[in-house]
Order: sequence, then structure tokens, then C-alpha cells
Amino acid sequence: MTTAPLSLEHIIRPSSLTDKKPPVLFMLHGYGSNEEDLFSFAPELPEELCIIAVRAPYILQPYGYAWYAINFDDEKGKWSDDEQAIESRDKIKNFIGEACSTYGLDESNVNLLGFSQGTILSYAVALSYPDKVKNVIALSGYINEKILVDSYEENNFDNLNFYCSHGDMDQVIPVDWARKAPELLKNLGVKHVYEEFPAGHGVAPQNFYSLKKWITDKI
Repeated sequence: MTTAPLSLEHIIRPSSLTDKKPPVLFMLHGYGSNEEDLFSFAPELPEELCIIAVRAPYILQPYGYAWYAINFDDEKGKWSDDEQAIESRDKIKNFIGEACSTYGLDESNVNLLGFSQGTILSYAVALSYPDKVKNVIALSGYINEKILVDSYEENNFDNLNFYCSHGDMDQVIPVDWARKAPELLKNLGVKHVYEEFPAGHGVAPQNFYSLKKWITDKI
């Protein structure tokens, strides 16, 4: 089912639950991809989850989408547009509220699954607005503190959980960047799991089985 009246394009797999508001899993794809990418996981995930795969707002040529620009030039090298990232952070936060209201979803059981750039945004949304998110699956990404709200350290993270994973041969986002997340989360008192897999910039089968078990236990 494809629907577009809300602020971000998305595709949805409804929950199997009919007797109460269902939990929801929002999927945030990586740079240059689209909402169909992570949605391929949907048939393997718990049926009680309503799954909403969201399309990033910025169009890349010749195809694909991004949550924010990644620029390449001789002076700065490779750099990210943090202003666009902050805009996307808040677009996602607002979209979560829209979708929960429109589709009758449980606002107290909101889950995020991100990959790469989608993971960077998942971290940003959850750590900036922990009252909006319960569980986060953070695949092949890292925490960019520059796109978190000011004084985010003072937030209440008691109800927040993270599953973080990375390929130890990732050629796009160095594993060293990802390894900083557990320490930061620990210092914030955020419950988390961190795993590495013998893989590049992708989701190995054993990685998927691990995240599937984790989210099944958490919802």
C-alpha cells in the first residue's frame, strides 16, 4: 500500500493487530537509496509491527534520495551538510507524530531502524527527542553530535534502547567511527547492545538474525 498525504513519501505494511494500537517501526534508508531498500526486511519482521519505510526528502541525480547532502571538494574533502541533517532530523520527528495519528499507531512504542545515513539520523532523532522513540536499530552508522539538539545530555533516556552494529570491513563508514557510539551511550546511561560482523557496508545474514531477535524481544 503506497500513500502520500503526509509530509514524507513512504510505504507501509500494516500490523496484524486489530484489537489495540500497534507498535510501529520506521525505516530510514541510506544515502542514494530509497524507501524500497530496507522494506525488503519487512516480511521477516514481527507481524504485530506496523512497518513504515520513509523516503528521504532530497533528490539525488540521476536517481535515489538523501537525508542531507554529502559534498566532495578539494579544500574540505568529504563533508556533510549538517544544516540539512538537522532539518531532516526534525522532519522525521514530525513525521512520526503525523503517522501515529493518521494510522492509529502506539506513540509509546515507536521504533526506528536506520542504515548508514539513516542510522545517523536515527541516532539524532532518538537522542534529541527520547520521549518520541523507544527502540533504535542502528546499522552501519555513527553518532554525529553536531546534529543533536543543544543540551541533549540532559534528556531523560530511561526508556530508550539501542541495537548498534557495524561491519568490521566497512569501506564507507570506518568501524572506528561506530565504535565511539557505545562509550557515548554508556556515558548517557542509555541501554544498548553493540555488535560487529565480518562484513563491509551492508547487513550480513547473522546481523539480520541478531537484530530480528533483539526487536522481537523489545516490542
